[in-house]
Amino acid sequence: MPMPPYSEEEFTRARKEMIREQLIARGIEDPQVLLAISKVPRHRFVPLRYRAKAYQDRALPIEKGQTISQPYIVAFMTQALGLRGGETVLEVGTGSGYQAAVLAQIAGQVYSIERYPELAEQARTLLQELGYTNIEIRVGDGSQGWPEQAPYDGIIVTAAAPEVPAPLVEQLKVGGRLVIPVGSRQEQVLYRLRKTEDGVQTERMIGCVFVPLIGTCGWQEEGDPE
Repeated sequence: MPMPPYSEEEFTRARKEMIREQLIARGIEDPQVLLAISKVPRHRFVPLRYRAKAYQDRALPIEKGQTISQPYIVAFMTQALGLRGGETVLEVGTGSGYQAAVLAQIAGQVYSIERYPELAEQARTLLQELGYTNIEIRVGDGSQGWPEQAPYDGIIVTAAAPEVPAPLVEQLKVGGRLVIPVGSRQEQVLYRLRKTEDGVQTERMIGCVFVPLIGTCGWQEEGDPE
């Protein structure tokens, strides 16, 4: 059995292998997405006890019962946004900050909303340490979006909603895309919505499993009436 990768050199080697075997081999082909993921040290966003598993194609637990999504899903959702560079993007569900870091490698500005103050602060601190200056994080109800900074070229939701929150559609630019998992608490389908002059086009993409989006336009807390 190989030793777990703990040195920066070994982490870099593991990241390159992840990109080759988990992303490119499964159809991730946008060069900007692949370059972005190659630049982000995913192991820095993973709790220390899981760090040896940072480049495996799996979601991993973080604090507050949340997760850092598997690399393939991060790449797939980022590719689905169709970013070309310089855009303004909203992320709902900061979590570890990893998805925001990937987005920030391409977009001009990333706004990210997190429900848990502890996660928001941890992500903010880490992203600053890593030198990101184009990510702004705030604590709030992500299902309501961030109207003060709207409209957005892209919106990515990293928690599952029972239906697409209307405020997020409203905050999307004409021509912009919204990528969101929708379904039950147990399993969902990833959808891509495109806002046009004539309305919203909806495309069903792949099956997925995310933690629930808690909020006024999402799920209620466990035990609360739906």
